[in-house]
Amino acid sequence: MSVVTKVFNLYSYRRLKVLDETRMDPWRFQREWFDKILKSGSNSSFGKEHNFGSVSDISGFQRVAPLLDYDKIEPYIDRVRSGEDYVLWDSKIKWFAKSSGTSSSKSKFIPISNESISSCHYDGMQNMLATYMNQNPESRLFDGMALTLGGSAKEDEAGKGGTQCGDLSAILLKNSPAIAELRRTPPKHIALIGDFEEKVKEICKIANEVDVTSISGVPSWNLILLNSILEYTGKSNILELWPNLELFMHGGINFEPYRSEYKRIIPSDSMKYLENYNASEGYFAFQDDPGDRSMLLMVNGGVFYEFIPLDKLNEALAGNFNEFDTVESVKTGVNYAMVITTNGGLWRYLIGDSVSFTSLCPHKLIITGRTQLFINAFGEELMIGNAERALSDACEAEDCSVENFTVAPLFMKGGGKGSHQWLIEFSRTPSNIEKFADLLDLEICKQNSDYEAKRTKNSTMERLSVVNLKSGTFYKWQKEKGKLGGQNKIPRLSSGRDIAEDLIRINSEE
Repeated sequence: MSVVTKVFNLYSYRRLKVLDETRMDPWRFQREWFDKILKSGSNSSFGKEHNFGSVSDISGFQRVAPLLDYDKIEPYIDRVRSGEDYVLWDSKIKWFAKSSGTSSSKSKFIPISNESISSCHYDGMQNMLATYMNQNPESRLFDGMALTLGGSAKEDEAGKGGTQCGDLSAILLKNSPAIAELRRTPPKHIALIGDFEEKVKEICKIANEVDVTSISGVPSWNLILLNSILEYTGKSNILELWPNLELFMHGGINFEPYRSEYKRIIPSDSMKYLENYNASEGYFAFQDDPGDRSMLLMVNGGVFYEFIPLDKLNEALAGNFNEFDTVESVKTGVNYAMVITTNGGLWRYLIGDSVSFTSLCPHKLIITGRTQLFINAFGEELMIGNAERALSDACEAEDCSVENFTVAPLFMKGGGKGSHQWLIEFSRTPSNIEKFADLLDLEICKQNSDYEAKRTKNSTMERLSVVNLKSGTFYKWQKEKGKLGGQNKIPRLSSGRDIAEDLIRINSEE
């Protein structure tokens, strides 16, 4: 065991003890964080405007603080970016994580306070690493380097307060302690390159100079990087280059469609894959048991959670329902829209994710989809979770794998019936596309009763169709749209056909 590993394990002893306490009594920690966040927020303009000083309990907070989506909180964020201090939080905000998302704005700018960097984002990742090392005492994780595919950050050109904006990963890299850089690759000057393709080229140049033991990031972007490294080095698999690679900490999108491709390029039965729920808004959960794909909710990390039953979301948005659940009252098996209040200045913020708890004490959850990411063109209400599970099962049955995909409706024309069109870029193509489409359609019926009802006897929907896209089509689309980089995600489900038509056009070009 290396000196670094021994020091980390000693440092993690107290952390692991507290984590165990959160598993047994999560509500105690949530209540403590509610009090801390409310106290600081009372000194902000938002807190004064909503009379936080009069609040003594959570029910009182729910009465005075409105439910906010990004469109509603954006005017306050714009004030901070314009140079006004203490608008949403009682300390100055220097950083904004820029991300795309479900709002009327082209981009979202999520405020990142110094407190949220340390007690939420960094703390969450350290919890995950401490748990992994405790479960794997023979690990040599800290004997090598951690590969992080970061984004970029720069001065906020639209702001007037000297703030900076960029990908969350870049913000965390810019604020990381110097000691962390001793075990991280690539060096900052490469990791923070704004042009994704240039960054990949530079990482390829140094790939054979480092001993990488872990990688982290979004599966799709890391897969592009790893395949580029294989092409550059001439290796047939990543283990020929990095034989000590043992862990991939992934998040941002569902890993299942990519699992088989990772197993192909990292052919090791001892390779570990762990999911973490780390968004621009906060670090919320991580997979603490490799045998259980649900994730442990972080109840002691600067976030107070509320949960709206998904069937009540529209009422809540209209202001007609405010009996939100908390960690104290949630139930397993219920689809919830997650609402967060954070030490970064987000107040009762509807993050846009839907989750379902698989256990209580410990509180473990799975991400079931997006509250606004679904297709309901024909009353089918296909959620992203249904779509991804069906795709994964179909790929396993047909021994194929997917690089990227998106789904769009084919609308009813001339008295015909509607259907879904799946545009898929395969990394390993099924032997028969039509057979695969048949199977995928059946798997979605298994996952979604509304879809099944519409498909029964072709009542209102025809069988889905699959467009087999050329390799690199999604990449070309993202490059065309200026969306290359780890924080940019492929829209999986769309209610319109703009993305689908763009992809079909690019696919047809020579």
